[in-house]
Amino acid sequence: QVQLVESGGGLVQAGGSIRLSCAASGRTFSSRAMGWFRQAPGKEREFVAAIIWSGGATSYADSVKGRFTISRDNAKNTVYLQMNSLKPEDTAVYFCAARSPAYGPVSTAAADYHYWGQGTQVTVSS
Repeated sequence: QVQLVESGGGLVQAGGSIRLSCAASGRTFSSRAMGWFRQAPGKEREFVAAIIWSGGATSYADSVKGRFTISRDNAKNTVYLQMNSLKPEDTAVYFCAARSPAYGPVSTAAADYHYWGQGTQVTVSS
């Protein structure tokens, strides 16, 4: 089992930066690919970024490529999402998620992630 807790959300002006953290409990964090998803009001949950268990491969949605960076620290059981050059359309609740099975590849599909955090709100003002 993996429990996930996001933090770091808040209100930021357009063009600003914010870093989200996702702290995981459980012994299998370091063997799981991790993802960040987001959901804006009235919209479907969408993929943002993912990182393989070793940190050696990442994947990004086209809408955030070049602006967001996903990283992980397996010693701290934490995954991060550094968000730069934020836009009002980045406003959403951001969720981190852990993949199953262990040592699986990165995935952009929410259905491949079996453990989810409660989400943290990011609001970007224009």
